[in-house]
Amino acid sequence: MVESSHCAVVTGGTGGIGIEIVRHLAAEGHPVALTYRNNSERADAVVAEVAAAGGRARADRVDLVDNAAVTAWADRVRGEFGEPSVLVHAAGPHIPMVHLSSVAPDVYAQHLGAEATAFFAVVHALLPTLRATQGSVVAVTTAATDRFPVRDGLSSGTKGAVEALVRAFAVEEGRYGVRFNSVGPGMLSDGMAERLIGSDDLDERALAVAKSRIPLNRFGRASDVAAAVAFLASDRAGFVTGQKLNIDGGYTA
Repeated sequence: MVESSHCAVVTGGTGGIGIEIVRHLAAEGHPVALTYRNNSERADAVVAEVAAAGGRARADRVDLVDNAAVTAWADRVRGEFGEPSVLVHAAGPHIPMVHLSSVAPDVYAQHLGAEATAFFAVVHALLPTLRATQGSVVAVTTAATDRFPVRDGLSSGTKGAVEALVRAFAVEEGRYGVRFNSVGPGMLSDGMAERLIGSDDLDERALAVAKSRIPLNRFGRASDVAAAVAFLASDRAGFVTGQKLNIDGGYTA
């Protein structure tokens, strides 16, 4: 049973994957503090859904690359909602499928900031509390860091930095009982992949080719990722740290 004085934090809690993670953690008894970037209506709907199911949730609009804003938000959560014992970083910008040769250096820098710098800022702000609660951190990255699909370098090249931080923090923070792991979603029928399909970054031919490379011969769902996140965040994975679990139907096998 989750202690009432503790809570879970989910960044990017209004995205396709983030919403499912909020649902899974709330169902396991965690009060959930989620962040969002723009979609306040969806954030309010998620909070209301959790409340209707008998749980507790709050949503805050936070610019994760603004260190002062992140620190102030972390202080509010601790003071008003509970001590975070779980941090799930599911935030990230929409990433188009493009060749790296067409990406300007300043655009790459912006994406790197929105991925790795944002993750670092959130961990930095919550680390004292995570040490006190011997908490767990799970970063949602991508399977593309293990098997590269053409035109996905803007994603894998920046999320790879997040994975490196996960391993580094796992090694350094294990002495305090804090665990760090990551999950790598493959192609999903919702979440980021849904936006890529909707924006025509992936046409029918590209989708067919992508599916043919998956041993299970189907795309996954955000709920598959959320179940893995909930496991890694829980005491059931209490001796697992510094690891990455790909949720990809065998794509990286």
